[in-house]
Amino acid sequence: MDLGIKGKVAVVTGASAGIGLAVARGLAAEGSNLALCARNALRLDQAVKAVGEEYGVRVIGVPADVGIRSDVDRVVQAVSQEFGGADILINNAGAGSEETILEAPDERWQHYWEMHVMAAVRLSRALAPAMGERGGGVILNNASICATQPLGYEPIYNVTKAALVMFSKCLANELIPLGIRVNALNPGLVMTQSWQDAARRLTEDQAMSWETYLENIARDNAPIGRFASPEEIADFMVFLCSTRASYCVGSTYYVDGGWLNVVT
Repeated sequence: MDLGIKGKVAVVTGASAGIGLAVARGLAAEGSNLALCARNALRLDQAVKAVGEEYGVRVIGVPADVGIRSDVDRVVQAVSQEFGGADILINNAGAGSEETILEAPDERWQHYWEMHVMAAVRLSRALAPAMGERGGGVILNNASICATQPLGYEPIYNVTKAALVMFSKCLANELIPLGIRVNALNPGLVMTQSWQDAARRLTEDQAMSWETYLENIARDNAPIGRFASPEEIADFMVFLCSTRASYCVGSTYYVDGGWLNVVT
Protein backbone atom coordinates (compact mmCIF):
# COMPACT_ATOMS: atom_id res chain seq x y z
CA MET A 1 0.00 0.00 0.00
CA ASP A 2 1.40 3.39 -1.02
CA LEU A 3 0.98 5.73 1.94
CA GLY A 4 1.75 8.81 -0.12
CA ILE A 5 4.51 10.25 2.07
CA LYS A 6 7.59 9.49 -0.02
CA GLY A 7 9.81 12.56 -0.14
CA LYS A 8 7.97 14.30 2.68
CA VAL A 9 9.89 15.87 5.57
CA ALA A 10 9.02 14.63 9.05
CA VAL A 11 10.17 16.08 12.37
CA VAL A 12 10.16 13.57 15.23
CA THR A 13 10.92 14.51 18.83
CA GLY A 14 12.09 12.00 21.41
CA ALA A 15 13.44 10.12 18.41
CA SER A 16 16.51 8.30 19.70
CA ALA A 17 14.68 5.35 21.31
CA GLY A 18 11.32 3.72 21.93
CA ILE A 19 8.25 4.91 20.05
CA GLY A 20 10.09 7.89 18.58
CA LEU A 21 12.78 5.77 16.96
CA ALA A 22 10.21 3.22 15.80
CA VAL A 23 8.09 5.86 14.08
CA ALA A 24 11.21 7.39 12.53
CA ARG A 25 12.01 4.00 11.03
CA GLY A 26 8.43 3.58 9.88
CA LEU A 27 8.40 6.94 8.13
CA ALA A 28 11.80 6.32 6.58
CA ALA A 29 10.61 2.96 5.24
CA GLU A 30 7.93 4.91 3.36
CA GLY A 31 10.56 7.24 1.89
CA SER A 32 10.15 10.26 4.18
CA ASN A 33 13.16 12.41 5.01
CA LEU A 34 13.68 13.07 8.70
CA ALA A 35 14.74 15.62 11.28
CA LEU A 36 15.20 13.70 14.53
CA CYS A 37 15.41 15.40 17.92
CA ALA A 38 16.45 14.01 21.30
CA ARG A 39 18.34 15.05 24.41
CA ASN A 40 21.00 12.31 24.28
CA ALA A 41 23.35 13.46 21.51
CA LEU A 42 25.30 10.20 21.29
CA ARG A 43 22.23 8.01 21.04
CA LEU A 44 20.66 10.44 18.58
CA ASP A 45 23.73 10.33 16.35
CA GLN A 46 23.58 6.53 16.33
CA ALA A 47 19.89 6.63 15.38
CA VAL A 48 20.49 9.13 12.57
CA LYS A 49 23.24 7.00 11.04
CA ALA A 50 21.33 3.74 11.41
CA VAL A 51 18.08 5.02 9.88
CA GLY A 52 19.82 6.86 7.06
CA GLU A 53 21.95 3.89 6.08
CA GLU A 54 19.12 1.38 6.32
CA TYR A 55 16.51 3.28 4.33
CA GLY A 56 18.55 5.59 2.12
CA VAL A 57 16.65 8.74 3.07
CA ARG A 58 18.02 12.07 4.21
CA VAL A 59 18.21 12.23 8.00
CA ILE A 60 19.52 15.00 10.23
CA GLY A 61 19.80 15.00 14.01
CA VAL A 62 19.26 17.98 16.26
CA PRO A 63 20.28 17.41 19.90
CA ALA A 64 17.63 19.27 21.84
CA ASP A 65 15.55 19.33 24.98
CA VAL A 66 12.25 20.48 23.50
CA GLY A 67 11.08 21.48 26.95
CA ILE A 68 13.44 24.45 26.61
CA ARG A 69 12.31 27.31 24.37
CA SER A 70 15.76 28.06 22.93
CA ASP A 71 16.23 24.40 21.97
CA VAL A 72 12.90 24.43 20.14
CA ASP A 73 14.06 27.51 18.23
CA ARG A 74 17.22 25.65 17.26
CA VAL A 75 15.20 22.67 15.97
CA VAL A 76 13.00 24.93 13.86
CA GLN A 77 16.03 26.74 12.46
CA ALA A 78 17.72 23.46 11.50
CA VAL A 79 14.59 22.17 9.77
CA SER A 80 14.20 25.42 7.84
CA GLN A 81 17.84 25.50 6.76
CA GLU A 82 18.07 21.83 5.76
CA PHE A 83 14.63 21.22 4.28
CA GLY A 84 12.86 24.55 3.91
CA GLY A 85 10.14 23.40 6.29
CA ALA A 86 8.33 20.24 7.32
CA ASP A 87 5.29 18.28 6.17
CA ILE A 88 4.87 16.08 9.24
CA LEU A 89 5.44 16.86 12.92
CA ILE A 90 5.43 14.08 15.52
CA ASN A 91 5.39 15.55 19.03
CA ASN A 92 6.56 12.45 20.87
CA ALA A 93 8.99 13.64 23.53
CA GLY A 94 7.85 12.84 27.04
CA ALA A 95 8.54 11.03 30.27
CA GLY A 96 6.65 9.53 33.17
CA SER A 97 6.48 11.20 36.54
CA GLU A 98 6.16 9.90 40.09
CA GLU A 99 4.91 12.19 42.86
CA THR A 100 1.94 13.27 44.92
CA ILE A 101 0.06 16.48 44.28
CA LEU A 102 0.58 17.69 47.84
CA GLU A 103 4.33 17.16 47.77
CA ALA A 104 5.30 18.08 44.21
CA PRO A 105 6.69 21.65 43.97
CA ASP A 106 5.83 24.15 41.27
CA GLU A 107 9.11 23.46 39.49
CA ARG A 108 8.17 19.83 38.89
CA TRP A 109 4.79 20.80 37.46
CA GLN A 110 6.44 23.38 35.21
CA HIS A 111 9.04 20.89 33.97
CA TYR A 112 6.43 18.47 32.69
CA TRP A 113 4.20 21.24 31.38
CA GLU A 114 7.08 22.52 29.25
CA MET A 115 7.95 19.01 28.02
CA HIS A 116 4.49 17.64 27.28
CA VAL A 117 2.50 20.73 26.34
CA MET A 118 4.61 23.77 25.51
CA ALA A 119 7.01 21.80 23.32
CA ALA A 120 4.07 20.79 21.14
CA VAL A 121 2.65 24.33 21.21
CA ARG A 122 5.94 25.93 20.19
CA LEU A 123 6.87 23.44 17.49
CA SER A 124 3.39 23.49 15.99
CA ARG A 125 3.23 27.28 16.04
CA ALA A 126 6.64 27.58 14.40
CA LEU A 127 6.30 24.87 11.73
CA ALA A 128 2.61 25.17 10.75
CA PRO A 129 2.82 28.31 8.55
CA ALA A 130 5.42 26.82 6.20
CA MET A 131 3.61 23.48 6.35
CA GLY A 132 0.51 25.19 5.02
CA GLU A 133 2.53 26.90 2.27
CA ARG A 134 3.92 23.49 1.25
CA GLY A 135 0.39 22.24 0.61
CA GLY A 136 -0.65 21.06 4.05
CA GLY A 137 0.57 18.34 6.36
CA VAL A 138 0.11 16.42 9.57
CA ILE A 139 0.74 17.11 13.24
CA LEU A 140 0.45 14.09 15.51
CA ASN A 141 0.74 14.43 19.28
CA ASN A 142 1.67 11.34 21.27
CA ALA A 143 -0.23 11.56 24.56
CA SER A 144 -1.23 8.58 26.74
CA ILE A 145 -4.15 6.53 27.95
CA CYS A 146 -3.41 8.32 31.25
CA ALA A 147 -4.96 11.43 29.73
CA THR A 148 -8.32 9.71 30.22
CA GLN A 149 -7.64 6.88 32.66
CA PRO A 150 -5.15 8.27 35.18
CA LEU A 151 -2.59 6.32 37.16
CA GLY A 152 -2.48 7.37 40.80
CA TYR A 153 1.28 7.61 41.16
CA GLU A 154 1.85 10.14 38.34
CA PRO A 155 -0.69 12.97 38.62
CA ILE A 156 1.46 15.50 36.78
CA TYR A 157 1.87 13.14 33.83
CA ASN A 158 -1.89 12.54 33.79
CA VAL A 159 -2.73 16.24 33.84
CA THR A 160 -0.20 17.35 31.22
CA LYS A 161 -1.09 14.54 28.83
CA ALA A 162 -4.77 15.44 29.17
CA ALA A 163 -3.85 19.02 28.30
CA LEU A 164 -1.96 17.79 25.24
CA VAL A 165 -5.08 15.99 24.01
CA MET A 166 -7.19 19.14 24.39
CA PHE A 167 -4.49 21.19 22.66
CA SER A 168 -4.63 18.74 19.77
CA LYS A 169 -8.37 19.24 19.35
CA CYS A 170 -8.14 23.02 19.47
CA LEU A 171 -5.20 23.08 17.06
CA ALA A 172 -7.01 20.75 14.65
CA ASN A 173 -9.91 23.17 14.36
CA GLU A 174 -7.56 26.09 13.74
CA LEU A 175 -5.30 24.44 11.17
CA ILE A 176 -7.64 22.37 9.03
CA PRO A 177 -8.33 25.36 6.72
CA LEU A 178 -4.58 25.27 5.92
CA GLY A 179 -4.79 21.60 4.96
CA ILE A 180 -3.03 20.51 8.15
CA ARG A 181 -4.54 17.54 9.94
CA VAL A 182 -3.95 17.33 13.69
CA ASN A 183 -4.65 14.23 15.77
CA ALA A 184 -3.59 12.74 19.09
CA LEU A 185 -2.66 9.21 20.06
CA ASN A 186 -3.25 7.61 23.47
CA PRO A 187 -1.11 4.48 23.75
CA GLY A 188 -1.48 2.03 26.59
CA LEU A 189 1.32 -0.26 27.78
CA VAL A 190 4.32 -0.06 25.47
CA MET A 191 7.53 -2.00 26.09
CA THR A 192 10.08 0.77 26.25
CA GLN A 193 13.42 1.00 28.03
CA SER A 194 11.88 3.19 30.73
CA TRP A 195 9.40 0.44 31.65
CA GLN A 196 12.21 -2.11 31.76
CA ASP A 197 14.42 0.14 33.87
CA ALA A 198 11.58 0.80 36.33
CA ALA A 199 10.80 -2.91 36.58
CA ARG A 200 14.43 -3.75 37.29
CA ARG A 201 14.57 -1.10 40.00
CA LEU A 202 11.35 -2.27 41.66
CA THR A 203 12.35 -5.95 41.69
CA GLU A 204 16.05 -5.72 42.55
CA ASP A 205 15.43 -6.92 46.12
CA GLN A 206 12.64 -9.35 45.27
CA ALA A 207 12.47 -12.96 44.19
CA MET A 208 10.31 -11.93 41.25
CA SER A 209 12.16 -11.16 38.00
CA TRP A 210 11.60 -7.87 36.23
CA GLU A 211 10.17 -9.77 33.27
CA THR A 212 7.55 -11.42 35.48
CA TYR A 213 6.76 -8.07 37.06
CA LEU A 214 5.92 -6.62 33.64
CA GLU A 215 3.98 -9.70 32.61
CA ASN A 216 1.82 -9.26 35.72
CA ILE A 217 1.18 -5.61 34.89
CA ALA A 218 0.07 -6.52 31.39
CA ARG A 219 -2.13 -9.38 32.58
CA ASP A 220 -3.76 -7.24 35.28
CA ASN A 221 -4.49 -4.23 33.06
CA ALA A 222 -4.67 -5.02 29.37
CA PRO A 223 -7.23 -7.56 28.13
CA ILE A 224 -4.81 -8.45 25.34
CA GLY A 225 -2.46 -9.64 28.09
CA ARG A 226 0.79 -8.08 26.94
CA PHE A 227 2.66 -4.89 26.25
CA ALA A 228 2.72 -3.44 22.75
CA SER A 229 6.01 -3.16 20.94
CA PRO A 230 7.06 0.37 19.92
CA GLU A 231 6.68 -0.77 16.32
CA GLU A 232 3.00 -1.60 16.83
CA ILE A 233 2.34 1.95 17.97
CA ALA A 234 4.54 3.40 15.24
CA ASP A 235 2.72 1.53 12.47
CA PHE A 236 -0.53 3.25 13.44
CA MET A 237 1.21 6.62 13.72
CA VAL A 238 2.68 6.27 10.23
CA PHE A 239 -0.78 5.48 8.87
CA LEU A 240 -2.21 8.62 10.50
CA CYS A 241 0.53 10.63 8.79
CA SER A 242 -0.36 9.21 5.38
CA THR A 243 -2.73 10.27 2.64
CA ARG A 244 -4.69 7.10 3.42
CA ALA A 245 -5.84 8.82 6.62
CA SER A 246 -7.01 11.96 4.82
CA TYR A 247 -10.37 12.12 6.68
CA CYS A 248 -8.82 11.64 10.12
CA VAL A 249 -8.68 15.02 11.83
CA GLY A 250 -9.25 16.36 15.32
CA SER A 251 -9.50 12.92 16.91
CA THR A 252 -7.78 11.00 19.67
CA TYR A 253 -7.02 7.36 18.96
CA TYR A 254 -6.47 4.68 21.60
CA VAL A 255 -3.95 1.93 20.91
CA ASP A 256 -4.10 0.23 24.27
CA GLY A 257 -4.84 -3.48 23.96
CA GLY A 258 -8.30 -2.90 25.42
CA TRP A 259 -7.06 -1.25 28.63
CA LEU A 260 -9.42 1.75 28.57
CA ASN A 261 -12.38 0.93 30.81
CA VAL A 262 -14.94 3.33 29.33
CA VAL A 263 -16.57 3.85 25.97
CA THR A 264 -15.26 7.00 24.28
